[in-house]
Amino acid sequence: MLGGVIFDLGSTLIYSESDHQWGAILPRMRQDLLRYLESAGYRLDAPAFLNRLSANFAEFDRQRQTDWVEYTTTYLLTKTLAELGAPPPSPEVLTGALRAYYAYSETLWRTMPGAHATLQALQTAGLRLALVSNAGDDANVQRLIDQAGLRPYFDPIVVSAAVGLRKPNPKIFERVLAGWGLAPGAVVMVGDTLGADILGAQLAGLRHIWLTAHADHPANHAHRDTIVPEAQAASLPGVLTVLRAWGVVVDDGADRRRPPDGQ
Repeated sequence: MLGGVIFDLGSTLIYSESDHQWGAILPRMRQDLLRYLESAGYRLDAPAFLNRLSANFAEFDRQRQTDWVEYTTTYLLTKTLAELGAPPPSPEVLTGALRAYYAYSETLWRTMPGAHATLQALQTAGLRLALVSNAGDDANVQRLIDQAGLRPYFDPIVVSAAVGLRKPNPKIFERVLAGWGLAPGAVVMVGDTLGADILGAQLAGLRHIWLTAHADHPANHAHRDTIVPEAQAASLPGVLTVLRAWGVVVDDGADRRRPPDGQ
């Protein structure tokens, strides 16, 4: 019997207007970070800083994809400044710098259609809900969760930046299972990324549903023939349809108490 559902966050419960085109907004984000550091008293060679930051992000992004541990934005920024001979940022400066870095991107995120109604339907059905997200900054994810009004549904909320592990590392899912006291086969993972959400669920022994609404990106193209999901859904309400086919008693997610998701 199914006892819980774990959700991914980005491109699953919320989506960005940039729709995986991060290369289009990263220059703006890095310039915002540079301006904040300069306002905090740093005297940096701008091209050197931006080039080194970009190189460090690229290097550690490749590395974390293979060793499944998280290298946080805090670590990468501190490393970049040290390599340029700049002093380490104080906690206050670091907090402000990261907020400045993510501020623009946070304005682009929207709630996925059907998110609240789907989550409410699952709660009404008596299922436990968790959120597990890969991200370089925990505070950024926490703000996005609150921006979308998602926090009341989930216990626990697990962010890779806070625990040092990334999906598809099965240990990040085992944290949820241990807290719930549920066997892997009693939990389903819902996410958009084959190489993180679906592979991770498979390695942890979870049931899994691939959400395809915003899944058309190169990372998924590379795995489409090698990572085969148990089921897939084109929308969050479609996840309820899959669960009903698996014998879970859950309503259609209709919710007349709030305006439609995404408005």
